Amino acid sequence: MSRRNWYLLTNSLVLLWVALAIVATIIHRFVAQPLWLMVHVPLLGAATAAILVWSQHFADTVLRRTGPSGRIGLGIRLALHTVGVSLVIAGMLGSGLLLTLAGALLVGCAIVAHAVILMLQIRGALPTRFAPMVWYAVAASIVFLAGIAAAIAMVLAVDPALVERLAMSHLVLGVFGWIGLTALGILSLLWPTVLRTQLSAGAGASVRFALPVLLVGLAVAAAGPLLGIPAVLALGLVLWLVGAVRLAVEAWREARTAPPRSFAAWSLAAAFVWALLSAVALGATALLAEDWGSLKDDTLLVLGPLGAGFVMQLVMGALSHLVPVVIIGSPSSSAAAAAVLDRGAAFRVFAFNGAIALYVLPMPSIVRVLLAALAAGVVTAFVVLAIRAIVASRRMLREELAAGAAGRAERIAARRAEPPRATPRRAGGVTAAFTVLALCVAGGVAADPVAAGISAVSPGEGVAASGQVTRVTVQVTGMRFDTDVIEVPYGNRLEVTFENTGTDVHDLTFENGARTQRLAPGESETIDVGVIGADMAGWCTVAGHRQMGMELSVVVTGAPDGGGEASTGGAGTAGKHAGGHEAAGAGDAAADIDWHREPAAGFTAWPALLAPAPEGTVHAITLRAEESVEEVAPGITQARWTFGGSAPGPTLRGKIGDVFEITLINDGTIGHSIDFHAGALAPDEPMRTIAPGESLVYRFTATRAGIWMYHCSTMPMSMHIANGMFGAVIIDPPGLAPVAAEYVLVQGELYLGAQGDVANAEKIAEERPDLVAFNGYADQYLHQPLTATAGERVRVWVLDAGPNRPSSFHVIGGQFDTVYLEGAYRLLPDDPGGSQALGLQPAQGGFVELVFPEAGNYPFVTHRMSDAEKGARGVFRVGDPGAAG
Repeated sequence: MSRRNWYLLTNSLVLLWVALAIVATIIHRFVAQPLWLMVHVPLLGAATAAILVWSQHFADTVLRRTGPSGRIGLGIRLALHTVGVSLVIAGMLGSGLLLTLAGALLVGCAIVAHAVILMLQIRGALPTRFAPMVWYAVAASIVFLAGIAAAIAMVLAVDPALVERLAMSHLVLGVFGWIGLTALGILSLLWPTVLRTQLSAGAGASVRFALPVLLVGLAVAAAGPLLGIPAVLALGLVLWLVGAVRLAVEAWREARTAPPRSFAAWSLAAAFVWALLSAVALGATALLAEDWGSLKDDTLLVLGPLGAGFVMQLVMGALSHLVPVVIIGSPSSSAAAAAVLDRGAAFRVFAFNGAIALYVLPMPSIVRVLLAALAAGVVTAFVVLAIRAIVASRRMLREELAAGAAGRAERIAARRAEPPRATPRRAGGVTAAFTVLALCVAGGVAADPVAAGISAVSPGEGVAASGQVTRVTVQVTGMRFDTDVIEVPYGNRLEVTFENTGTDVHDLTFENGARTQRLAPGESETIDVGVIGADMAGWCTVAGHRQMGMELSVVVTGAPDGGGEASTGGAGTAGKHAGGHEAAGAGDAAADIDWHREPAAGFTAWPALLAPAPEGTVHAITLRAEESVEEVAPGITQARWTFGGSAPGPTLRGKIGDVFEITLINDGTIGHSIDFHAGALAPDEPMRTIAPGESLVYRFTATRAGIWMYHCSTMPMSMHIANGMFGAVIIDPPGLAPVAAEYVLVQGELYLGAQGDVANAEKIAEERPDLVAFNGYADQYLHQPLTATAGERVRVWVLDAGPNRPSSFHVIGGQFDTVYLEGAYRLLPDDPGGSQALGLQPAQGGFVELVFPEAGNYPFVTHRMSDAEKGARGVFRVGDPGAAG
């Protein structure tokens, strides 16, 4: 394979990773996948592949010596990297611990080989002033291995707080070390080449000065999270900035000699600026953060500029220069490729960087969606232009070869006879970019003006506006607003700044329709409530939050006679209408309950049949908190909040000593959490509420047997449990004998609101369930009975998930000869007595065993009969031994 074709192949791999980075960004933004997917594909995938290719190319060029293993070695390293990154991503998507570790080790092997080859290449080369630039790549490889070690330790760590600190060290070493060091080393030589100028006089000295400073800064910054001291992290980033700024000074001097004029030059310059700004932002965030948990959340705002502004522009800029120069070959075909890659340069550079700058500012969600789409479009355009440039230039090269020497001479003469091309005017592209950015912002604001703080609320009829504005800030403390009453002089316009200082998603809605969007912790929004002429209520519309006390009152002062009274409907009732939850006057789904109605065709009951405990002692499981409308009885729907898409969630099973590693991903629209009763550990970190799009790892060791409840512990807990966020963990008692069939029944209550709406918080508080069900659907095992065989032993695990009502599990026509309640046997088969019911309080569980004496239908119920009549009942259909079915 020729040199050009080899470079084409390797850089095409980089282009492929860039395309995958676009896909990952779209998936994260529009399908709400975890943020790490958007981060690892461009950083570990595209950027690392580019580093392996380009650092080897630059080492071959500046050292004038090919690496010891040549193309074969580079090909092996790229193969190890590609397979390794694919395994890492697959493992993280599927919570496959071994896949993730195997992938990390493969990538690590590729980097170790890369560092060794570069060091051997330096030792075997003649002395050159460019050698220090290659040492940047060697140092970056060593730093990368430290980052891999931090990642592996993060995967294996049990303490969630340690996981967060290791993740921060991993981020610093990967972005500012592996990518940052290599980029700075390559740019110190590539930058003047792109500008078509010479290295500045101080370039060599700055390169030698910066490397040790950068390495010390990285070591200090990575140690900060491990020591648990954010200030040390900030200090390390300051040192890193000292080294980077020293290199930036020389780059500035070179740019003054030959100002940037191409897409490649402007992209590389912008990438350098974003790298510096990202380090500043992360260091400042570390200094201001209250703890590592809040630092992790705040860091998410920095990852956008890191991934897109720095890394993606570095890749696009470098490829825009290297594709024509290295891959194409002939002067005319290279010039043609460069012209294609420079199309729309001003628009693409300004649109991309403008989108990033606006994205990190406080913007409505829909505006950010439009800006993300614009940035992704620019990257997509680069991939398309790169492919077109390669195709067009290769076609021209083939034509030149076919024309022979005479034809090439004619082309060269014709090109020399052409007048010099005028420098393209960039004003039109810049104007177009600003126009598109303005349209993104204006369009997003027009689509959701309330989210942008623009209210259409007009003065109430007959209210004379005073021309004065009352400004108030409302914050969150626990599950309360810090302000109970807002006093507003009659006729004043009310402007409220709502700051979500809580730990969950909240909003603030007023009776007249003015409202904020739902805000994540740390976000804020200012709204115009309008001219105030009457008292009114304000509240949080997130389900159950108002019932927890998140409400306030606007009280008018100085009103004329007859003024200041509550508006039509009263604050007490109107509040339940806004936000779509618990709307006064809306149809109550309880009125639609028909006990004679059959489920729709195709209905399948929740699978109560229980499988044995799986093999192995470590159980890695991913649970997604999801929100969907589900049927809970024939013709009755409810907006359910679930673990794993069902209520109850999946039943987990193991043995004493087994380790459960649960990855909780919040795919919902509000905050959720998880609490496993089967594990004994401090709840502060693993049971914390996570915002939509976030995830956490909950790791516990099962030390005691029993059937244990797990549930969402986000307040109001009763609402989250009643809405479906519960499930069972079964830890087998030692020596548990096998039986013919095992079933699990989880009893829960349903408090219906309107059809398709969430649970009614007032009914929950008053303990007035409309339905009580085993495994989330009323009467489902009447419609699809559980099966057994006469004379064979059946074990039934029962858990009362509540949130309020006790249970008394009973099988009509059966007697229990074995009872296991809350971790201990209460009755064994050899005992002379028997049991008729298993009594459980909420969150209690156990199992019973029985042998059905003959074939027939044996109903099972909770013997709290009013609850059985609400749907907590079913049937065992018992057949004769040996009979089919």
